[in-house]
Amino acid sequence: MPQHKSNEKRVRQTEKRRQRNLQKKTQIKSAIKKVRSASNKETAAAELKKTCIVLDRMSSKGIIHKNKAANVKSKLSRFVNKLS
Repeated sequence: MPQHKSNEKRVRQTEKRRQRNLQKKTQIKSAIKKVRSASNKETAAAELKKTCIVLDRMSSKGIIHKNKAANVKSKLSRFVNKLS
């Protein structure tokens, strides 16, 4: 348990950030699943565009690393290009 007021505040802030980051990571995973579950190339491409925006936003905020975002976007675009 924190012994100082500032430490109590730090615990509250950390918990808020943890919850926010967890929510954002769930949003990323859901967006990726939408691309993977798309039945045809057109819908997959549309979902890929939305997913890239989400990944870029999260990487700029520091929730995921920028290289991880780039790797995920690359894998998803290869997946969409293989669809017929």
